[in-house]
Amino acid sequence: MPIWGWIIIGVVVLLLIWYFGTYNSLVQLRNRKDDQWAQIDVQLKRRADLIPNLVETVKGYAKHEKGTFEDVVKARNNFINASTPEEEMSLSGELTKAVGKLFALTESYPELKANENFLSLQADLKEAEDKISTMRQFYNDTVLTYNNKVQMIPSNIVANIGGFKIAPYFEVSGEEREVPKVSFE
Repeated sequence: MPIWGWIIIGVVVLLLIWYFGTYNSLVQLRNRKDDQWAQIDVQLKRRADLIPNLVETVKGYAKHEKGTFEDVVKARNNFINASTPEEEMSLSGELTKAVGKLFALTESYPELKANENFLSLQADLKEAEDKISTMRQFYNDTVLTYNNKVQMIPSNIVANIGGFKIAPYFEVSGEEREVPKVSFE
């Protein structure tokens, strides 16, 4: 076989090695992104499971605040019924806002703020929120790495052939970005 034949075979082999290596790294990054989302999802579900107990505890003290309770329960139910990560991301912000209103309501009830059960639930919810915040950061870092690989030349060629798509970041909604209004009246 002439030398150019060996050169062509060598180039083809190198291209195949590059292609499969790039494809495998894209799969690895996609799986890491999905794993990071699953970790967030676990904490979001934990938070959603804590909320009914918190609502019931607060209800005993603030019976006339029915609208606030309904908003929290509605936001929780909407979140639980979300079918995609994008929906969960969006509805998570609504749930956070509703729980924030619930905590603001508790400021009017000193005996509730001293209730051991309420304090325990509040601490558990805060812990879940802290974990969600940290995991959102890890998720977004993983998505950045994955998206870079999907978009950058030459790996974008393999990404297009393999059907790899850009992943969404876990972003806060416009409402969550607003500065909360604090009033001591």
